[in-house]
Amino acid sequence: MTISQAVLGFATVAAILTVIPGLDTTLVLRSALVRGRRQAVVTAFGIATGALIWGAAAALGAAALLAASHLAYQMVTIGGPLYMGYLGVSMIVKSFHSTGNGHATTATTESASLWRSFSTGTWTNLLNPKIGVFYIATIPQFIPEGTSPLAMGLLLSAVHALMSLVWFAVIIVGANSARRWLAHARALRIIDRCAGTVLIGFGVKLALEHR
Repeated sequence: MTISQAVLGFATVAAILTVIPGLDTTLVLRSALVRGRRQAVVTAFGIATGALIWGAAAALGAAALLAASHLAYQMVTIGGPLYMGYLGVSMIVKSFHSTGNGHATTATTESASLWRSFSTGTWTNLLNPKIGVFYIATIPQFIPEGTSPLAMGLLLSAVHALMSLVWFAVIIVGANSARRWLAHARALRIIDRCAGTVLIGFGVKLALEHR
């Protein structure tokens, strides 16, 4: 198998995962509708960063070690649902106290908000066991003999990240148009509550799957 064949084969599999609605799509859509295009773009790049880290880990065998270590795997399977539940509850709680449109008023506040969006996207991907399982199952199979595992892992995960960013761009553009009709406090609070409920649902689903 050549490098080009490996990339094409992995991209075909990754494309299916990319377009299936899930946690990442929920986060980006919520950011676009509630916080605006800039926040959504930063969230998307955070998710892509998480994918790159998982790709490198899978290529180096760290993800396989996670699968082999019961304690390490338990930490991820417990930490992931808890983090998703925390995000969901936070969104719902904040929606009851929010009175404005959620935009930052100073450069410092805006910078901190963008960093939170980026870190949320990154950690959500890193603490999602399903992403780890996907990379464990696929990336090692698409590393041609004689190539650097780390380089191929980063290349393949970069392909997945790029595909995700393109997909997220479509979502953000569509959401930005819809936001013009939803740009008032009540609608944004409802969106936050719906997104929070979905995130809690993902967390509960993951927790039940790994009981």
